[in-house]
Amino acid sequence: MAYSSSTQDFVALSDLHPNLARPNVIGVVIGKTDVRGFPDRKNIGSERYTFSFTIRDSPTYFINVNSWGREEYIRSLSESFRVGDCVRIENPLVQSKEGEKEEKFNPVTPSCYKLLLSENHSVVKTSPRYEMDTKLLSLLHLPVKDPQDYYSLGDIIANGKSLDGRILNVLAAVMSVGETKYFMTSDKRKGQRCEVKLYDETEMSFPIVCWDNESIQLAQNWIPRETVIFASDVRINFDKFRNCMTATVISKTIITTNPETAEANILFSFVKESAQSGALHDKMEEQSKESVSLESIIDVYTVEQLKEKALQSDGKLEPVYGIIYGYISTLDIDDNASKIIRNRWDISSDSKSTFASFDILVDLTDHTGTLYSCYLSDTVAEETLGCTVCEFLTLTEDKKTALKWQLLLERSKIYFKVTLSPSWRTGLKVHVLSCKLADPVEAIQKIKTCFEILPVFVVYVGKSKHGTSAHQVATNSEDSFPADRGRLKSWSIDFYEPEAGSGQM
Repeated sequence: MAYSSSTQDFVALSDLHPNLARPNVIGVVIGKTDVRGFPDRKNIGSERYTFSFTIRDSPTYFINVNSWGREEYIRSLSESFRVGDCVRIENPLVQSKEGEKEEKFNPVTPSCYKLLLSENHSVVKTSPRYEMDTKLLSLLHLPVKDPQDYYSLGDIIANGKSLDGRILNVLAAVMSVGETKYFMTSDKRKGQRCEVKLYDETEMSFPIVCWDNESIQLAQNWIPRETVIFASDVRINFDKFRNCMTATVISKTIITTNPETAEANILFSFVKESAQSGALHDKMEEQSKESVSLESIIDVYTVEQLKEKALQSDGKLEPVYGIIYGYISTLDIDDNASKIIRNRWDISSDSKSTFASFDILVDLTDHTGTLYSCYLSDTVAEETLGCTVCEFLTLTEDKKTALKWQLLLERSKIYFKVTLSPSWRTGLKVHVLSCKLADPVEAIQKIKTCFEILPVFVVYVGKSKHGTSAHQVATNSEDSFPADRGRLKSWSIDFYEPEAGSGQM
C-alpha cells in the first residue's frame, strides 16, 4: 500500500526493495541514537559521523535508517527531529540488512532492508504533529514487540544474576525521573546519565539507566506515577556496587510511551488505584528506609549542622543519611489513636487487603536545636515503642502515657534520612530509620568531633534500678564515666567550658 499526499506519493515500508528508483517514504520516528564520530579510513586524521533512527508507517512494519557524513551535516540532521516526530525521506538508498551483525547494535525490525541517507542525494523533512495522519500518530503507542512478551520487575529480581547481560522487554510504570548528571570520560568526551525508577504490581522500585541524550530527553517528558512504558530490548545487569538488578537503555532499545495494549491497561488501573489508596506513598517511604543499611551510615550531625547544610544547598540537597545523638522531645501517643495509626494497603496481597501501621510525627532535639515533625513509622516505630500496633491498641490510657514518658527526653542514638521538601511545613522531611538508647561513652566520643570546645565536661545523671539518684561530672575520656553507668536508666550530656580560675583543666 502507498500513502499519498497533495504533492507526492509515498511507498509503504513493506513494499520497499533495492530496485525502486528514487523512493519516498514517510513514518513516525520511534527510536533514535546519538551522533557518534569515527576515524575516517580514507582520510587519515579526519572523522566521519553517523547516527541512526527507526521509522514506522504501520502496526506491523518499521525500518532502520542510517546516515553518514560530515559532522556539520549529521549534527544538523539529527537536531532537526526527535522521537515522536513524523519525517518524510526522499530518495534514500534501500540496502539489504547484514543479518545478525546488523541487529546486534540496532533495533530488530521485520524488514529485510535498511535505508541509507546520502548528504548529496537524500532529503529529510519533518512534519508538525498537527499535520500528521492520525493513523501515524497512533503508531507511537504500539509496542514493537508482542505486548505479552515481557518480564515483570518482580520476575527480573527473582531470577537475579541468571539474567545478567540478557536483553529483555519490560512493561512498567514510571515512579520517578532522576536529574541528568554530566561527566567527562577518560578520553575527554562528554557524557550524561539519567536514572529512572520503575514500578509495577510486583516491585515498587527498579532502576533503568539512560546514557544517551535521546532517551534522556524522552524520559524528561514522562510524568511520574502516571506514565507507563514498554521498553523493548533493554539490557539487564546485576549491579555489584548496589547489589541489585538494573536495566539499561542501549542502541537496540525502543521505548513505547503509554502503550495501548490490554496488558498496559491493567497496569494503568493498578497505577490509578494505588495512587488513590496511598500505597505508592507508603511503599516509597518504606523503600527509602530499606535502601540504605544502618551499618553504612556513620556521619554524625547536630540539628544545627543539618539546618545549615540545607540552607547552603541552594534547593538541590541530595538525601542526607546520618546519626543524631539527641532525644524525642514531642511524642503524642496518648491522645487520639487515629492520629498516629493509619490503614495501609498491602500491595503484596492479591486480595488488596489493608493493615494497620504506625505513622507518628515526633520532634527530635539535641543541644543545638530541634527538628520538628519527623516521621516515625512502620516497623521503626514498633521497635522504638517496644510494641506492635495491635499491642498498643490494647493499652489503657495510663499505660500509653507511661510509655510516652518512658521514651521522652531519653538520650538516644537516632539514625535518620533528610530530604528537602518545600511543601513540608519545615522545608525538611526527616525520616527516623532507627531510634535506640545511646551508650554515653559512644555519644560523647562522637559528639565531641562536632565541636572544638575543650576541655569538655559531661554531667552524667540518672536513676539506678533501686531509685537512688546518681550524678557525676566527667571529662571526655571513657575512664571518667561511672563504672556502674550501665545500671542508670537515663543520662544527659551538657557541654560547658570551665570558669576562669576554677582550676579544672
